[in-house]
Amino acid sequence: MAPPSLILEKIYSYFQKEKVPSCRFFLSPNREISVDGITLLSDVPTNIRLASFSSLPRSSHNDSPPPEYMQKSVDSNAENGAFLGLSVKDPLDRILNPIGKFSNRKFLSIFRFKTWWSTMWVGSSGSDLQMETQLVVLQVPELNSYVLILPLIEGNFRSAIHPGTDGEVLLSVESGSTQVKGSSFTSCAYLHIGNNPYDLMRDAFAAVRVHLGTFRLLEEKKPPKIIDRFGWCTWDAFYLTVEPVGVWHGVKSLAENGIPPKFLIIDDGWQSINMDHEDPFQDSKDLTGLGSQMLCRMYRFKENDKFAKYQAGTMLRPNAPEFDQEKHDNMFKEMIELAKRKKSLKEAEEDDSALPEATVIEYLREKEGVERGGLKALISDLKKQFPSLDDVYVWHALCGAWGGVRPGTTHLNSKVTPAKMAAGLEKTMYDLAVVMVEKGGIGLVDPNQAADFYEAMHSYLADTGITGVKVDVIHTLEYVCEEHGGRVQLAKAYYDGLTKSLRKNFDGTGLIASMEQCNDFFFLATNQISMGRVGDDFWFEDPNGDPMGVYWLQGVHMVHCSYNSLWQGQFIQPDWDMFQSDHLCAEFHAGSRAICGGPVYVSDKVGRHNVDLLRKLVLPNGTILRCQHYALPTRDCLFENPLFDGKTLLKLWNVNKFGGVIGVFNCQGAGWYPEEHKCKAHPECYKTMSGFVSPDDVEWEQKAFTAEFRSNELFAVYLHKAGNLHLMKACEKLDITLQPSTFEIVTVSPVYKLSEKAKFAAVGLENMLNSGGAVEFLEQKLDGKTVTALIKIKGAGKFLAYSSVEPVEVMLNNESIEFEWSSDGILKFEVPWTGGELSDARILISS
Repeated sequence: MAPPSLILEKIYSYFQKEKVPSCRFFLSPNREISVDGITLLSDVPTNIRLASFSSLPRSSHNDSPPPEYMQKSVDSNAENGAFLGLSVKDPLDRILNPIGKFSNRKFLSIFRFKTWWSTMWVGSSGSDLQMETQLVVLQVPELNSYVLILPLIEGNFRSAIHPGTDGEVLLSVESGSTQVKGSSFTSCAYLHIGNNPYDLMRDAFAAVRVHLGTFRLLEEKKPPKIIDRFGWCTWDAFYLTVEPVGVWHGVKSLAENGIPPKFLIIDDGWQSINMDHEDPFQDSKDLTGLGSQMLCRMYRFKENDKFAKYQAGTMLRPNAPEFDQEKHDNMFKEMIELAKRKKSLKEAEEDDSALPEATVIEYLREKEGVERGGLKALISDLKKQFPSLDDVYVWHALCGAWGGVRPGTTHLNSKVTPAKMAAGLEKTMYDLAVVMVEKGGIGLVDPNQAADFYEAMHSYLADTGITGVKVDVIHTLEYVCEEHGGRVQLAKAYYDGLTKSLRKNFDGTGLIASMEQCNDFFFLATNQISMGRVGDDFWFEDPNGDPMGVYWLQGVHMVHCSYNSLWQGQFIQPDWDMFQSDHLCAEFHAGSRAICGGPVYVSDKVGRHNVDLLRKLVLPNGTILRCQHYALPTRDCLFENPLFDGKTLLKLWNVNKFGGVIGVFNCQGAGWYPEEHKCKAHPECYKTMSGFVSPDDVEWEQKAFTAEFRSNELFAVYLHKAGNLHLMKACEKLDITLQPSTFEIVTVSPVYKLSEKAKFAAVGLENMLNSGGAVEFLEQKLDGKTVTALIKIKGAGKFLAYSSVEPVEVMLNNESIEFEWSSDGILKFEVPWTGGELSDARILISS
């Protein structure tokens, strides 16, 4: 036998001559998938095969080739990836195939708990996984690494992971149509290894982007303008009773309190919709029943009569209609009670003719002889009165309305298509929306007319002054794909049409995707779309009646958003949804929104605001102090359960331009019950929790401009709620204890050594939740025996810094100002509002 060295030499020579792509993953003859010799999956069936990343052909990328830097990076990391394929004897429309087993290995996964929404799940065995899992990250401590298992799109099929028995992992490969069948696949899932979990996600999705060519990553796209602004959404203020007078007073109320919205979202309730039993060309008058709008179909692309009646200048007049939120809410409650009484009589087969007819809440009175102005006039008047309002978005479902487009009412070919739930969703949480969609079906516009459909709707809206859309109910497509080539082909047709319209009508950016959290959407729809919801809806109370839900649902929301961002943030800017500033847990929500890295918006009822809280988030011009990344769980949280393990605090990291931030939240007390297929309370976990924070919790390398801070020796660490400042080494830990549904925001600022005795750190505005977001520029200059710290500050309030030596002078906007300094190094001075311009601070310190 040849010596080992000669064997290795021959193997190397073979690979060089045959150009066999190298790969760290290996499928052994004894049916184990391993990486660098460490077994990941055992008992791999014989119909499973593995191929190196470089061995399979890639998409031609005709429409959107990857940037050169990305292509080079993917090529240089090719050995870290492999594709998983499978084959079966007979062609099927859905294949549920084992791919191997694992146990005693910690994992983090993302699964769909509803058709529209996904969340995290952890465990240590293949049997611990949940249905419709979108990805799995395995912890591989033997290599100090992590492995991602990612189901993909291949041809007309999409894949998802499901649990098996005895540690088995199942791969579902489905077309969504019994007319579309397949038997052989080469890349229905992808494996990737990395030693940094955040780099792993970026590198893996870059590789898939290069391979598929059907989407672009977030880093390749421009986000919507609303990303660093404050806004208001109408939903929780009015629900379906939204109308122009309430919208006007909602914007007015915030603006008069010094918190002007820069964007407005007119949510569901503005469209021209009706039910199949109603006059096809009249607005429905009865939208108060639970889920009633979900049976409605759009009959025209223009606004409904409530909005169409608006006449130019109406709300600018001295005698403009007033709005009383309490009176409005009472009328809405009466409407709901009437709907319930009618329903009861109908179910009992009794006469309801004695009850009054359903009505629409309206406050506008049209003047005779004056032309209707509709949305266009309303938006024009809003912008005249509130010049800070830059953007107005409106809501619509992907298929138009919840029930699609009513056949025979537009120029489009629409057909009511039966809606059927995919087999993999059968164990998801009960959902009224699904019940109603299945009951009424979808008025589906012919996929060949999808581009025409969106163009007709969006071009009209753009002409009225609408600058963007919130596209909701996205994953209804998989319910109606049987006759349209399956879910992938139907999705491609609709997303292609949506993309074309987005580019033409809304600057290529004006869109928020919602109810979209499934891999079909991310792999097929995000060539242009650059913002989407990463959590489910903000629920101000538990719809199932748990009185404690008002608290525990808020922590569940934060966990959804933060863990989903690990993968969804590769495609789109995470949007954490609205909240209400007067909610019992409003401050809890505000803390997460302050560091989420996306827009901040509320759905306050008119006049019901926690102004003091909002001023910690929003500047007087309607902008925010936005972080430079999107918030993600810290490494020590990734494989833990911060909802009901009884020990883990949720910690989120993000970065500002000149420092980092860590949000710590006690979210314990509720979560997913696999046995009951729903989220509910774990009251035994709703208690005080303790943990720690460290400067090392911040992933400095995820942004080039903060990477240098990894080597910093000392940091100034400011706790916003506690109001104290600590000096800490990078690896030091600071203990923290939180009551249930409470939080702490920790600003981490690098300390600069200016001289032998002078050390300095710029913390930020202590009155803002994201204090460090106020530091827009920081530089130190040595001039003789004096060191000057130059800072550009965004916002107003008390600026906090650390200076080991008392400054000689502090100058702000070229004027010497008073300052406070104490022997522990805490330096403070006031920064007045300058109308939105950055303030220039010069801090002179003797060296």
